[in-house]
Amino acid sequence: MKTFQNKVAAITGAASGIGRALALELAKQQCDLALSDVNEAGLQETAEKARALGVKVTTAVINVADREQMHGWADQVVKDHGKVNLIFNNAGVALGNTVEDAKYEDYEWIMGINLWGVIYGTKAFLPYIKQTGDGHIINVSSIFGLFAQPTQSGYNMTKFAVRGFTESLRQELDLQNCGVSATCVHPGGIKTNIARSARMSNSVLSLTGGKGSTEKMTQQFEKMFVTTPETAANVILNAVKRNSRRVLIGNDAKATDLMQRMLPTIYQKIVTTSFKLANR
Repeated sequence: MKTFQNKVAAITGAASGIGRALALELAKQQCDLALSDVNEAGLQETAEKARALGVKVTTAVINVADREQMHGWADQVVKDHGKVNLIFNNAGVALGNTVEDAKYEDYEWIMGINLWGVIYGTKAFLPYIKQTGDGHIINVSSIFGLFAQPTQSGYNMTKFAVRGFTESLRQELDLQNCGVSATCVHPGGIKTNIARSARMSNSVLSLTGGKGSTEKMTQQFEKMFVTTPETAANVILNAVKRNSRRVLIGNDAKATDLMQRMLPTIYQKIVTTSFKLANR
């Protein structure tokens, strides 16, 4: 795909962050949009900004963890727009707790959104995208889909899974030579509200000797958010045009990827040492 003009893109998690930035950049490139989120107010704000750029925009309040809602949305997008060329499975949430303390419901919640949302979005839209003969599936993993971090077992689990799922999908599409491709995105620290909206339990403090607070840990995470959503969106869209298999966003993602490649097991000791120092 060399241009987004006259294409139709569906985006989950479009009310803010990377999702909103993708919507507005695609609108600038004259790509029509089908946007979804659970945050209706934020979703409508994104839609209004995109419509002001002269493209057709439809919206739907969708829970990506609901299979029927996702398939129904895909059907409606094609009814409204006549086709769909791209799906950006971008919606995601975060969870902070220890494995011992985590409730099964916590894991089910994050898997529903971060993993099943990607699976549902891919399977619901893929048949329609293949009909165009010119399409792309973009699944957002994370820097934590490359290396693990204490207190992030749920997030790591889902983002590693998105990576494996997307890489397998890409290979299948290559073999089919159907005009559709797939890209896995690994953002580093992006300036979004994901940390503020995360579920975090006090169990994370057990790893710091009871020092600090969950608020302090959230602030520490946010200090690592150095890349703007707008920069991330441009990197992603350029990668789609290049048909990249994998995208690393931010110098932190690139450095982490290099560390994991060079020190595939020792990196864990580096992470735990850094965690202790940061939480003294």
